Amino acid sequence: MINGRLGGTGHLSLLPVQSGCRTFCRCQFCAKSQYFDPENIVKLAIEGGCNAVASTLGVLGAVSRKYAHKIPFLVKLNHNELLTYPNTFDQIYFAQVEQAWDMGAVAVGATIYFGSPESDRQIQETSKAFKRAHELGMATVLWCYLRNDAFKTDKDYSVSADLTGQANHLGVTIEADIIKQKQPSNNGGFNALKNFGKTSDLVYSKLTTDHPIDLTRYQVANCYMGRAGLINSGGASGDDDFAAAARTAVINKRAGGMGLISGRKAFQRPMKEGVKLLNLIQDIYLDPAITIA
Repeated sequence: MINGRLGGTGHLSLLPVQSGCRTFCRCQFCAKSQYFDPENIVKLAIEGGCNAVASTLGVLGAVSRKYAHKIPFLVKLNHNELLTYPNTFDQIYFAQVEQAWDMGAVAVGATIYFGSPESDRQIQETSKAFKRAHELGMATVLWCYLRNDAFKTDKDYSVSADLTGQANHLGVTIEADIIKQKQPSNNGGFNALKNFGKTSDLVYSKLTTDHPIDLTRYQVANCYMGRAGLINSGGASGDDDFAAAARTAVINKRAGGMGLISGRKAFQRPMKEGVKLLNLIQDIYLDPAITIA
């Protein structure tokens, strides 16, 4: 993408805001109520120098006539629905590719919860959606997450390099152009979960180490050696957002990743601070001293 501060560099800085579908009463917006207005979400992405803004059909559709030509739109097609009681954790299609195309979006995105009981259906639905998007000349981004309580034993192996790497490979198999993945914090998920999947000792002895850059590099390798770009998620907001975002960006860049997609760290604060955080991330990708390890 040529928009934003990273335009033309081969790196991406994306602002995703879809939390209203994932949390009750848009509670993630309550502290910063300006983001109840979709226009302010797009303004944050523009002021923050992002390559694109990712959100729901409703958010982007409400302001598409005014902004679709000013910053690339990425329409997230499926979401959680958390009004069912008891809660279920599934990804349901709220929008169709043609609706994104009609509003002038350049890309669509979707989530697959690999490892969940519903993942087979999600794979099939998303494969069809991505096929249609490519027919229309749109890019595709896959939120490529693991979701199963069995992955959490002595550690949270849903963020292990081997399991997320396998999820990435499944994602690029259905022709996701860009994979959004949580940065790995451990390895050995296949070995920890007995009688599950297939792996090789080479994954742990030759292809990775315990270093966070090498763990992330294994994610890149599973995106067809980076032919499909890997963007890591910025993670939940906390007390050390700026330091955490910088660390995540440095690791991603040095591992050969494509960029960062940071939402909650940016929009759960005043707009000026959100812009500052987004710019910090972009500065790392613009810094020639930070190279592939």
